[in-house]
Amino acid sequence: MKECLDYLKIESRAVECRACNHFCRIADGHTGICGVRENQGGRLRLLVYGAAVAVNIDPIEKKPLFHFLPASKVFSFGTLGCNFRCYNCQNYDISQMFGRKAYILKYSELDMRMNFPPEKIVEEAVRTGCKSIAYTYNEPTIFIEYALDTMKLARAAGLKNIWVSNGFMSTATLDRIIPWLDAINVDIKSFSEDFYRANCGAKLSPVLDNCRRLAQEKVWFEITTLIIPTLTDSAAMLARIAEFIKKELGDFVPWHVSAFSGAISWKLKHLDDTPVSSIKRAYDIGRETGLKYVYAGNIPSGEMENTVCPSCSEIVIGRRGYDIERRDKKGACPKCGVKIAGFWL
Repeated sequence: MKECLDYLKIESRAVECRACNHFCRIADGHTGICGVRENQGGRLRLLVYGAAVAVNIDPIEKKPLFHFLPASKVFSFGTLGCNFRCYNCQNYDISQMFGRKAYILKYSELDMRMNFPPEKIVEEAVRTGCKSIAYTYNEPTIFIEYALDTMKLARAAGLKNIWVSNGFMSTATLDRIIPWLDAINVDIKSFSEDFYRANCGAKLSPVLDNCRRLAQEKVWFEITTLIIPTLTDSAAMLARIAEFIKKELGDFVPWHVSAFSGAISWKLKHLDDTPVSSIKRAYDIGRETGLKYVYAGNIPSGEMENTVCPSCSEIVIGRRGYDIERRDKKGACPKCGVKIAGFWL
């Protein structure tokens, strides 16, 4: 366990956590919404420091990041807990454990196989030939202290730092990670506050504000939207997301529109999987809005996975799932020489 970085002490030994935009007020002996930040006698402590419950070596395209170190390997890890309650979550076995301390202790104290302090994360990333570390599988904001210590060591070792995030972090958290953050994929799950409130237990507006900040700070980021039948497949809503990306973030910001699978979701097993036609429509909306890079995910999408030059339409990176063919010339189109947005070395 480690004392948390950003919190306020308030009355009766209660504290206010400042890690994310919930700003949970936590009584002594309790955790916040995420389940892993506990008030212990007026001091807020992270219960999962060094306790990674999911550790894998992934293709970077799985994050998904298509314009950052393409075709490279990334060392990925996450902990228990989450500050969202997304009904569509596919990692709900680790994210939706709701502060059951016995469950946390099972991994963090009793199962030493899951003992991954920051030094070990970085050592393993280097040993396995990864170029980056991804803070993923659950929301990294809730384990910011663990993540930040790892990020600093990773930078010193020549590794890049990547977050896969719901974008609901506080300004304080964003201030802390930006100097050490190289790339991030942010979910814009919908453009509806009602959806965020009902499906995620959260709010949309802080996510949009954080995306604006990332654009201003020139952190490389990509956006993902899961297309859930009847919930997030409205053409009008998708057009609003595309317009937001183009006008407020930049037409070069990649937008991933991904298919939903009910069978692997937490609470939406009754919904049908996303039809390919819905993904194709979302893809077309993004392109028609003027986004230069739109990608289809979780379907056998063919050309909708490729990175295509926005100037001459030449294929710069060909993709079939995680089979990647780089045709670029150091990040430029092999035909016309136009620089493709992203980080390519």
